[in-house]
Amino acid sequence: MQEFELINRYFKGRGISRRDVNLGIGDDCALVTVPQNSQLAVTTDTMVCGVHFFEDMSPRALGHRAIAVNLSDLAAMGAEPAWVSVALTLPHADVQWLEEFTAGMHEIAEYFNVQIIGGDTTQGPLTVTVCAKGTVPEGKAITRSGAKTGDWIYVTGPLGDAGLAVEARKQHLDIDPEWLKKLTHKLEYPTPRVAAGQVLRGYASAAIDISDGLLADLEHILEMSQVGATIQADKIPTTEAFRQSIEGEAKWPYILAYGDDYELLYTVPENHKAMLDNKLNQYGIDAVCIGQIRGGEGKIDVFDGEHKLDISAMGFEHFAEDEAC
Repeated sequence: MQEFELINRYFKGRGISRRDVNLGIGDDCALVTVPQNSQLAVTTDTMVCGVHFFEDMSPRALGHRAIAVNLSDLAAMGAEPAWVSVALTLPHADVQWLEEFTAGMHEIAEYFNVQIIGGDTTQGPLTVTVCAKGTVPEGKAITRSGAKTGDWIYVTGPLGDAGLAVEARKQHLDIDPEWLKKLTHKLEYPTPRVAAGQVLRGYASAAIDISDGLLADLEHILEMSQVGATIQADKIPTTEAFRQSIEGEAKWPYILAYGDDYELLYTVPENHKAMLDNKLNQYGIDAVCIGQIRGGEGKIDVFDGEHKLDISAMGFEHFAEDEAC
């Protein structure tokens, strides 16, 4: 299958058509109209087979995940997603694989009212790069640099499932198949917190999506905001599948350090706390307070009840060399 045949068959004319797209797939560039008094938010993420996903991951899940992780970045800034470009590198053009992969992409794109407006295809090791664009009211974007001493620290949902799913496969952990299925679904089909991100605008002082792990991503906020934090690890929400699959001290690295959960981590001042909780609840988002910002640039103290955890021993590495393609 030639490049333009592939584009015409799997991308052009498929998915939603937004009114703000003046020219989509088929020309040298796409043309879009950005709303007045808005800023353009742009993020790019590359996923390489054997580095960011297992070789036998279903193509439908891969298509979903490739879009989702980018929409999660937009959500962390409080942006409304609008358009994505996709660069796809394939070892060969497998028709069945492409059908499933593009179905996964179009499903999540349509759900969030996002149009695929262009990209590129080439031959080589399996790699997916997505550039997502969205809009945010001028001056309203949530950054990593606004956290202040006394602000409360929240997460929008449970952590640990994705990391446990990866390690269950790598280490052949003995986990009940039904629980493992639920854990794996969280890894392969993450849900970007787009609605939550837009609700946070005007209330949250800082935000980031949890892709590299709670502690690593919190550290980004602390460094940019020049503050420290205390985390109450026993308050961090987890799913039943996670709790049934691992317990004791072994659970902490997955909750605190692994990542790939794509929940939002945000800080909120005391005077906005109740109002934001109420607004998020209206969207069915039960965000949980897990700590507080304090002085001490970049320093994080983590407690399980009154017991202080040794977080220096919790470094976790993503699979970077396993499952190479």
